[in-house]
Amino acid sequence: MTTDLPSLSPCDALVAVMVAVSASDAQMRTSELVAIQRMVDHAPVFADYDEDRIRAASQTVMTLFEEEDGLDALFGLIRDALPEKLYETAYALACDVAAADGRLYEGEIALLAEIRDQLNIARLHAAAIELSAQVRHRVI
Repeated sequence: MTTDLPSLSPCDALVAVMVAVSASDAQMRTSELVAIQRMVDHAPVFADYDEDRIRAASQTVMTLFEEEDGLDALFGLIRDALPEKLYETAYALACDVAAADGRLYEGEIALLAEIRDQLNIARLHAAAIELSAQVRHRVI
C-alpha cells in the first residue's frame, strides 16, 4: 500500500524522478544508471546528499510502479518533497537520464510529458532543457 511509503527529502525526490525515467520503458539501461550516479556525484544540488539513500528512493519508485495509482502517488511524494525552485532541476535531470543512452523510448517520452505537466514546467523552458540534454549527449 502507498500509505506505508516514507517521505522523501528533496534530493531523494530528484533521484526518484531520475529512476522513474530510467524505469519508464521497463528496462533500466546501464548508461542511464551511470548517468544517475554521475549526477548524484557531481551536481551541486547533491553536495550534502547521503548516497546510501539512492537505494531506498529507487525502491520507492519501483514499488509505486507496481501499483495501479502508483504514478500519481509518486508525483504526490515528489511535489511534497521538492521546493518549486527545483522543479526545473528535476526536469533537467530527467531529460539527462532519458538522453543518456542516445535514444528516447516511448515510455520515457510519455513520462517526460507527465513530469512537465505535474511540475508545471513552462513549455518554452522545457524545450530549452530538452535541447540542452540532447546536445550534451550527442556522439560523433
